[in-house]
Amino acid sequence: MSEKRILLASLLKPVNDTRMYGKLGLSLCKLPNTRVHIAGFTAPAPAALPINMQLHPIFSFKRLSLGRLTAQQKFWKLLQTIKPDLLIVCTHELLLPACLYARNYKCSVIYDIRENYSLNLTAQDAYNPILKRVLAAGVRNIEKLTAPTIEHFFLAEQSYAQELTFISNRYTILENKYKPAANYSLPATPVRLNPERLKLLYSGTIAGIYGVFEAVELAEQFHQFNPQVTLNIIGYCAHTPTLQKLKQTIADKPYITLTGGEQLVPHPEILQAIATHDVGLLPYQPNPSTFRCIPTKLYEYMGYGLPILMQQNPIWDNLLNKAEAGLTINFNNYSLKSLLQTLYQSYFYKTGIPSDIFWQSEEEKLLQVVGSIL
Repeated sequence: MSEKRILLASLLKPVNDTRMYGKLGLSLCKLPNTRVHIAGFTAPAPAALPINMQLHPIFSFKRLSLGRLTAQQKFWKLLQTIKPDLLIVCTHELLLPACLYARNYKCSVIYDIRENYSLNLTAQDAYNPILKRVLAAGVRNIEKLTAPTIEHFFLAEQSYAQELTFISNRYTILENKYKPAANYSLPATPVRLNPERLKLLYSGTIAGIYGVFEAVELAEQFHQFNPQVTLNIIGYCAHTPTLQKLKQTIADKPYITLTGGEQLVPHPEILQAIATHDVGLLPYQPNPSTFRCIPTKLYEYMGYGLPILMQQNPIWDNLLNKAEAGLTINFNNYSLKSLLQTLYQSYFYKTGIPSDIFWQSEEEKLLQVVGSIL
């Protein structure tokens, strides 16, 4: 049997991206007679690649530059070189060249939808009102135009099955559950907090919509009650004004540290932070683009037995309550005394770490779909 070639590609995600490389890519390497290629933004290569995997860090440009246009040419050239049997597109920006290639060559296409990009553009405030509507319409038109050529869709969120009409019934839900690191072991449970010190953690994308300023406010309130409380904000911030505001806000608060900011933080470093802190914060602010999505960090926090303080949300509440993993609050309206009392008196993860938060269940679905297509 001849070797099958799979290419996963994203314009802005790094070649060592958590989902594209760490979950989809490494899982696909388990298929027999298969070689996996990953194309993405320039980033350090992981220490030990599987022998049947090759990385192609072909994209490197500022987000608003001509390099973003020439990236399409680089991608087309790579397609001609690799000649994949299966192309997994991990961003809408590569859909047009991917589907053009598939129509002219023997190649199947899967679209891995990790965000509802059109909804994100309209619901968030990254652009002015007119521009964001134009961009959102452009993205959705590209997705609808290319949909007939796409053989299957992977959905990172269950809600996308209702939100995205162009996918028909050709989809599989592959949630961003936690894939354990090589040195991972199940943490001891149940968990009870030490009232003498409290290390709070905000990890992942740094943005107003994800509640970074609410995390700072909560840490400030906690610190006034107990000077041993600290907050570590670790992650990347793509929006310069937000980063500048954050730095100004915490400048006079030595108990709050910022790791990363203008630089991407390697995922193993974020996992190490999760393993060494006491409480994980998910202070997401209510927004249509995130309300029905399950944050990846929720699975990661639960995987390490980290007690969680989370914004009230009926979808997330189910997961949290089932695992007894933390407390839900309104980050804009809470009683400090009552919250601290409940936090310190509670036992978390009394029935252990739930098995359904791990990537293994998603990997089985992934391999079944791709195996049938190949």
